[in-house]
Amino acid sequence: MKLRLTVQNFELPLKNPFTISRYTVTVQKTVIVSITDETHVGYGEATVNPYYNSTIKSLKASVASVLDTFNTIDEGLHPEKLWQLLEPKLKDNYFALCAIDCAYWDLYAKQRQKPLRHFWNTKAKNLPKTNFTIGIDAVDVMKSKIQKTPWPIYKIKLGTKNDLEIIQSLREITDATFRVDANCAWTVEETLKNAETFKKLNVEFIEQPLQADNWEGMKILKEKSVLPIIADESCLTLADVSKCAEFFHGINIKLMKCGGITPALHMIQMAKTKNSKIMAGCMTESSIGISNLTQLASQLDYIDADGALLLQNDIATGVTFQNGEICYAEGNGSGVILH
Repeated sequence: MKLRLTVQNFELPLKNPFTISRYTVTVQKTVIVSITDETHVGYGEATVNPYYNSTIKSLKASVASVLDTFNTIDEGLHPEKLWQLLEPKLKDNYFALCAIDCAYWDLYAKQRQKPLRHFWNTKAKNLPKTNFTIGIDAVDVMKSKIQKTPWPIYKIKLGTKNDLEIIQSLREITDATFRVDANCAWTVEETLKNAETFKKLNVEFIEQPLQADNWEGMKILKEKSVLPIIADESCLTLADVSKCAEFFHGINIKLMKCGGITPALHMIQMAKTKNSKIMAGCMTESSIGISNLTQLASQLDYIDADGALLLQNDIATGVTFQNGEICYAEGNGSGVILH
């Protein structure tokens, strides 16, 4: 039985402008890959992202470039085998590979009448809670966002001249745990100084404070920072895990950066052997990408899966969150349904 792969693109307006140290997003453009055997449909997603040179045009072109290969696969091929087949052809566009890999995993699980997460773990208790992200804005606006969405853990985007004041001010209105993400905007000296203050303000860890290739600086931070440092932009694929284990206390796995669920599982295994803390994060995608991501939750120390919560209108239903806790959708695969 031949599988059919189709691609759609959408524009997803955000509830509020979302600013990090590099840019502001008001509308998230995204591509949805659907794979069907005419009985079941699997869904995957990849977003536009200027930092990683991901565009609608490049995503669609990359998916189209492997259609001939995809059409030759045997029925029931394991997702790992499909990934190995497609990776050499999509090694320059892991975002597109991610969308196909996730869609195929979703379909594969639905065909076998299993929730996707049951392929590696059936545990549904004591899962990490997702944080809720607060983008850079005027402090009063950041406070307002926290007050409108009470949550046990917030990720605070930083990279301004007033980062210390922002955290001190936000701490006035909530006792929630803070995580801080500087998106490569700080120096070594800033990070060490900020960490000292942030530790007293119940900040759990700092994510990617330095430029992605500043390994000398990261070595200093790993030795001297009073808070754990988590790699994001420095950790893209499986090949980066061992090096990041030397220079960071943990890694943030993004499915789009590494090429999907298949390599993410290998990154998790590798990180465990290195005693690295393991986080997985999102890229402000719809419930399709988020529902795929949360299937990995049982394997993680931390999760950042709030992307769909930041959207004005979602294009799918799937996983939901109750005070940070993951509430899986009923059904097999990732449980997602495209509207």
